[in-house]
Amino acid sequence: MSNTTYEPVPFVDLKTQYQSIKPEIDSAVLALLDSTQFVLGKEVAAFEALFAEYSSTEYAMGTSSGTSALHLALLAAGVGPGDEVITTPHTFIASVSAIDYCGATPVFVDIDPVSFTIDPALVEAAITDRTKAMLPVHLYGQMADMDPLVQIADRHSITVIEDAAQAHGAEYKGRRAGSIGAAGCFSFYPGKNLGAYGEGGAVTTDDDEIKRLVRMLRDWGAEEKYHHDLKGFNYRLEGMQGAVLKVKMDHIERWTEARRTAAARYDAGLADVGVDVPVQVADRRHVYHVYAIRTDDRAGLMSYMSEHDVASGIHYPIPVHLQKAFAELGHGRGDFPLAESAADEVVSLPMFPEIRPDQQDRVIQVVRDWCAQR
Repeated sequence: MSNTTYEPVPFVDLKTQYQSIKPEIDSAVLALLDSTQFVLGKEVAAFEALFAEYSSTEYAMGTSSGTSALHLALLAAGVGPGDEVITTPHTFIASVSAIDYCGATPVFVDIDPVSFTIDPALVEAAITDRTKAMLPVHLYGQMADMDPLVQIADRHSITVIEDAAQAHGAEYKGRRAGSIGAAGCFSFYPGKNLGAYGEGGAVTTDDDEIKRLVRMLRDWGAEEKYHHDLKGFNYRLEGMQGAVLKVKMDHIERWTEARRTAAARYDAGLADVGVDVPVQVADRRHVYHVYAIRTDDRAGLMSYMSEHDVASGIHYPIPVHLQKAFAELGHGRGDFPLAESAADEVVSLPMFPEIRPDQQDRVIQVVRDWCAQR
């Protein structure tokens, strides 16, 4: 029996990333404190311009979170009580909660088993005369199959809002996430590919009216201070988050390529060992927010990994249609079998731009050892 000891492998490592850009971050934060522009302000505006350019859109509007970005984009698209919004059950609950916040009803469509994103072939059957919008989720860093979704939406006069919370810089046929639908919604939660040092989000769009409405609704429904034309919200992005995110814009492409390199290393090391590795669809740029493998014994694999000091995660263990919070929708197990199967089998491996080859090799060896001893 080997007495070799190994360094634990974390799931994410935000401290290492901070240390790599510490002088830039510290300078930006101190300058922000000196400016006292703590809510919105020039740092947020500067970041918005950079992120709009990065996302290949005319506009980006910073928000207090990815959830508020979704809520505002749906409202700006006219979604309200009595409407239906088509989306996927295999997502974080915020995608569906934002629909509910509008007073609308989420209508689920099962996933494509290769990409784990909404299956366009099943969408048209879910459309009714109440369908107002479609919310495809770009899951794990890979975009949904947008062309057929947009074509279906156009035929039925439905607005497409992209949930790009995990897809900063992802591409579909050369087009950036957030640039294809009427609007795109991003999260800057600290662990995201572009993460703030707190909560944050953004809506991207080319549409002048969506831009106007999102800017008003995030700031209490006012275009002029204390003149409230709409019933709005306190969904503004903090100045410090704008300052941090602006610094990180200089690094996001390098970090994205580091994630893609790490994913390729996992792909090679885990080929033909008894788990399914993620598939990058040929016409897409996967940015690997999450590297999720599949196994029919998730509990066994995760237990073995934990015993060997290798972290793991699940994205996500319960599809939204089976969550107690949305029991009123009346769904049961078997309604969306592909989403349910994915939720039962996915395991997320450590993935962050700074992950070292030796750390990945340790992850790979532990997974291979578990597969070999099954």
